[in-house]
Amino acid sequence: METGPHDFVVVANRLPVDVTVTTDDDGAQHLDWRRSPGGLVTALEPLMRANDGAWVGWAGTPGLDAEPFEADDMWLVPVPLSEEEVADYYEGFSNATLWPLYHDVIAAPEFHRDWWTAYVTVNQRFADAAAAAADQGATVWVHDYQLQLVPAMLRRARPDVRIGFFDHIPFPPVELFSQLPWRRRVVEGLLGADLIGFQRAGDAANFLRAVRRFTDAPTRGPLVTVTEPGPDGAPRTRSARAAAFPISIDARAFDALARTPAVAARAREIRRELGDPDVVLLGVDRLDYTKGIAHRLKAFGELLEDGRLTVEQCTLVQVASPSRGRVEHYKVLRDDIELTVGRINGDHATLGHPAVHYLHQSFPMSEMAALYRAADVMLVTSLRDGMNLVAKEYVAAQFDGRGVLVLSEFTGAADELHQALRINPHDIDALKATIMQAVTMDRRSAKRRMQGLRRRIMEHDVERWANDFLAALRSPGAR
Repeated sequence: METGPHDFVVVANRLPVDVTVTTDDDGAQHLDWRRSPGGLVTALEPLMRANDGAWVGWAGTPGLDAEPFEADDMWLVPVPLSEEEVADYYEGFSNATLWPLYHDVIAAPEFHRDWWTAYVTVNQRFADAAAAAADQGATVWVHDYQLQLVPAMLRRARPDVRIGFFDHIPFPPVELFSQLPWRRRVVEGLLGADLIGFQRAGDAANFLRAVRRFTDAPTRGPLVTVTEPGPDGAPRTRSARAAAFPISIDARAFDALARTPAVAARAREIRRELGDPDVVLLGVDRLDYTKGIAHRLKAFGELLEDGRLTVEQCTLVQVASPSRGRVEHYKVLRDDIELTVGRINGDHATLGHPAVHYLHQSFPMSEMAALYRAADVMLVTSLRDGMNLVAKEYVAAQFDGRGVLVLSEFTGAADELHQALRINPHDIDALKATIMQAVTMDRRSAKRRMQGLRRRIMEHDVERWANDFLAALRSPGAR
C-alpha cells in the first residue's frame, strides 16, 4: 500500500472543522469550513503541527465527498458518509445501541443487524483513510466508541504503525456488555491497538474482564497477549495494554477567559437578569438521559415544596444544549424535562422570580464562562458519565476560590475532584441535603475546597493528558 507523508494521524468521528459547500454565481462549488470548539482539538493541534499530523474524520455534511485539505495549519482528510450511513452507523448503532449499553442501560439499547453492517462498513472506510494517510512507522490515535473496529482493521493493513485508542465514554461491566450480539468482534477490534485508554481504572478493568470472557487472549495485569498473523503469515504475538488516562480541559485558557473584564461584566449582568437572588444554582448539560437532569429538577422542586428554599432566595439555571434531536429517546426526554420545568415554575414561581430558568440552547465559551462565574453552586448529577468536563470548566472559572461543586459519584471527574461534594443522584433525599449543604456553606470552607479542586485541574490539564497517553503509546513496552 502506498503510504502518506504523516507521522501522526488522528482518527475521530468528526473533523475539527464543520465543512459546508457553497456554489458561486458561475455554478462552481467551494468548500467553506469553520473551526469546531472542543477540548480534543485544543489538546491535539500543537501535537499535529509538531509531528506533521493529519486528522481523519467525517466533515459533518451527509453525501459530501471532498478531497483532503488544509485548515488552521492541519491536514484534514474527510471521510464521506451517506444519509443512510449517518442514520444507521451514527444515529443507529453508535447512539441507539452502543451509547445506552455503555451507559448502564439507562435507556434500552436497540440491536439491529443492518445497523451493525453499516458500523462495520464505515469503520473500514475510516481505517482505509488512516492507512493511506500514515507514513511508515507512524503513530495513529483512534478516538471513541464510534470507531472501535478501526484499530484491528488498520493493523491488518498497516502492521508497521503504532496504534492507540481512547474511549471517551464508560466501558460497561461484562454483564451488560454481554448483551451485545457482536461483543467479540468489538473486543477484537479494540485489541488491534497497542494501547487502549479509558477515563477510569474501572473502565479498563471492565474491558479486561470482557477480553477474558469473550476471547482466548491471555491477560496479565493491564497487558493482553494478542496473537495475529505476521508479515510472512506465521503467527506472532504482541502485547496490548489497557489503562486509565483521565481527560481534562485547557484549564489555563479557561481561567484566563474567566478573568477578562467582559466575562466579569457579563456575570454581573446575568445575576441582575436573574433578579439578584442570594444563590444561583447552575446545571449545564447536553440534553441526554445520562445527565440526571430530571433527578436534579426533582430535588430542587422538593426543596421549594418543603420551604427549605424560596424562589426569592434561590434560582436554578438549567442549560440543556440540543443533542441528537432525530433520535426518539431524546425527543421524549426533551418533552419530559420541559414539562417538569413548567410544573415547578407553575407551582412555585412568583412575578419576577421564576424557579427555573431553562435554556435549550448552545452558547459560546465566553457566555459559559460568565454563567460559571455567576453561579454559586454547580450541580453535576450524571447517572453515568465518562468524565464530565463541565465540572472541570466550572472549577477553572473560579479563579477567586468561590463557588461549590456538587458532583455525582458516577462521573469520571469524581475520581479526581475529591474536594467536591459527592452525591448519588438516585438518592433524592441525600441530594437535597447536599444542595442545602452547598447553599449554606461558609465562605472559608468553600474557598478551601475550591482551591484544592483548582490545583488538581491546573496540574492535570488536557495537554498533560495527551502527552501522557502518547508517551505511554510510544514507549518500548507498549507493543
